[in-house]
Amino acid sequence: MSSLLIKNGKICLSDGMIEKDMYIEDGKVKKIGILGNDADEVMDAKGKLLIPGVIDSHTHMEFPFMSEVTADDFYHGTRAALGGGVTTIVDFITPSKNENPMDAYKRWRNKADPKVVSDYALHCILRNGDRNTLDSVKPLIDEGVISFKLFMAYKNELLLDDESLYDAIKEISKYGGVTAIHAENGAIVDKKTEELLKENKTEPVNHYYSRPEIVEIEAANRIATIASMIGKNVKMYMVHTSTFEAVDIFRKYRERGYKFFNETTPNYLTYDYTIFESKYGYRYIMSPPFRTEDELSGLWGRMANNELSIMGSDHCVYSDEQKKRHSDKVPPFNEVPNGTPGTETILPLLYTNGVLKNKITMDQLVTITSKNTADMFGLKSKGNLLPGYDADIAIVDPKKEFKVSYEMLHSNIKYSIFDGMILKGFPETTILRGRKVFENGNILSDAGTGKYVRGTIGY
Repeated sequence: MSSLLIKNGKICLSDGMIEKDMYIEDGKVKKIGILGNDADEVMDAKGKLLIPGVIDSHTHMEFPFMSEVTADDFYHGTRAALGGGVTTIVDFITPSKNENPMDAYKRWRNKADPKVVSDYALHCILRNGDRNTLDSVKPLIDEGVISFKLFMAYKNELLLDDESLYDAIKEISKYGGVTAIHAENGAIVDKKTEELLKENKTEPVNHYYSRPEIVEIEAANRIATIASMIGKNVKMYMVHTSTFEAVDIFRKYRERGYKFFNETTPNYLTYDYTIFESKYGYRYIMSPPFRTEDELSGLWGRMANNELSIMGSDHCVYSDEQKKRHSDKVPPFNEVPNGTPGTETILPLLYTNGVLKNKITMDQLVTITSKNTADMFGLKSKGNLLPGYDADIAIVDPKKEFKVSYEMLHSNIKYSIFDGMILKGFPETTILRGRKVFENGNILSDAGTGKYVRGTIGY
């Protein structure tokens, strides 16, 4: 058994910060207190923050979408995760059309296990509501996949009608699973897109106009209504929430005893839709799109009030060549693959723009990036730095500044949507299950050293 002693650090917990030593043995936090120097390795973390390893609730590695596959496979994507203090990702199994979700699960494990350098858990996308698909829910839960994503957009690909949504949520809830919802009114998105293209409005900013705020707000209200008809045993969260009105809808249901929650991404807390008008606006196309300054400010306010529950990056990486469809020209907005990088910048963006600007507290950052995510997806060994938990730690010098560029990051693309930003909060060292896996800009882990983490119902 190997041991590590981290002395003099400021240990960040969801209910406060303590300046103590931490003793780690066999991958677990064993003791916190004023300790001696008896360990295989001793680190001095004076002046540093010890933050629970971030759990990125929303990634798409090797994701097939819009006739492309994301540039980050499980190796490059989890390298990027470690570089940002993310020690566990939760990726989305994406079955092919008519593929049994259990077969897709096995395929995802076969892709991920030999490549991951961080730990990982899995959600599963359900592409339809037929009996064959719904019968896979219980076996997947038995394999530790306890959350299932349903789409209200992308007709003929992923969209489920209201009847299928009802049936799927009922089946997931029957076994204590968690329902994830992509909430946009897909029919109206398609209609708006058609209208814009007829008017020859093809520039990237029209991605925003094709998916206005109301399509998310309407869908959030509709899915909350549908789920409430099934009962208060439904545990549901809305992925990549981009409007504060959708947060308010779910909050009102929680006040009535429903377990409805919201996830957002740092992207929606950083940019408004005018970024699409920049020189590289096509790089920022993701769905839902960036919103107005009022929405951005409203999301920060809801986070400050603890009305946003979990933080994910929606890390879905396409190269410039893929974004431009292997052409010299930027294609119409509706042909640009949807997705942006983000797993490596969750922590510094929230620390710099949230904690340092007094929009949220350090306790809230820890809660939304780690503790709540572990609780939501039943990752019982993760999400805390108390004795008995996995020693997953991001060690941060709170005063050290970094100028963001793709060269300092670890994704398999040659740009960053945060290029040029000055941020604090990048880790100097990332520790996974007691092992240093990232230090001073260098990944120290080999492919396949990460582990699959099973979710547990009722945790």
